[in-house]
Amino acid sequence: MEILTGLIVKAISGFYYIEAADALYECKARGAFRKKGISPAVGDRAEITVFDDGSVALEKILPRKNYLIRPPLANLDRLFIVQSAAEPAPNLLMIDKITAVAVEKGIEPVVVFTKSDLSDCSELTAIYRNAGIRALSYSIHEEQDNAALVALLEGKISAFMGNTGVGKSSLLNALFPHLSIETAEISRKLGRGRHTTRHSELYKVGGGYVADTPGFSTVDIERYEVIKRDQIAYCFPEFEPYLTDCRFTSCSHTCEKGCAVLQALQEGKIAPSRHRSYQMMYNEVKDLPSWQS
Repeated sequence: MEILTGLIVKAISGFYYIEAADALYECKARGAFRKKGISPAVGDRAEITVFDDGSVALEKILPRKNYLIRPPLANLDRLFIVQSAAEPAPNLLMIDKITAVAVEKGIEPVVVFTKSDLSDCSELTAIYRNAGIRALSYSIHEEQDNAALVALLEGKISAFMGNTGVGKSSLLNALFPHLSIETAEISRKLGRGRHTTRHSELYKVGGGYVADTPGFSTVDIERYEVIKRDQIAYCFPEFEPYLTDCRFTSCSHTCEKGCAVLQALQEGKIAPSRHRSYQMMYNEVKDLPSWQS
């Protein structure tokens, strides 16, 4: 019998695949996890027991530095929010909700606008760069775009997230052709793609790991990742310099007189689209009970 520490790189149909000691082990979690309400996730560091007969058991999940509920991922360093510049058009509210969740959980968000050969992305990237968030435009035809993304993946545990059809899997295939991740064409009638990634999986790339994740909708973010109303403003990095300068300590930064955030918005220091997203997120939770928000 041998006890090893490794990394969960795939979870599917109740089986976990753990990379440890230069080998890949398939196993199921012990029943104790269910009793404790713990769900192992891709990205978790875990202890496994390898028995003399070759069977393997997942014994313990080591402490996490962060965790996303849907899709279930743990211990991320960077979260790449992928949106297409065209076909389908970018959804800025979705981007802002995901970047806010990432900031709250201590994950660095990186916004990537794909298909930049079809539409100019300079105004879009400027919105996020001015907010203190790394933002890139990407074209499959530009080699320097590949190099910039690969450099950001080096030595990190990262994930690519975005709604269905924005080209997450295609992007990873372009960066790392050996992955050969399944992709599907976008429906021109619906303006979105079909789900091709059905589970989260970490791929070893560039001295680190990257996860392709199933596509999702804004509803998924709202249902599974709720930020408390008094914390939302702190998840917009460009708001932070002004949060202590408001006239009232209870300021919601939505309509109050003497609000420094609204003043910064009027002065062009905060992008209107970002503040609209903040207002929508705030209004979604402002009336929830304190234990929910």
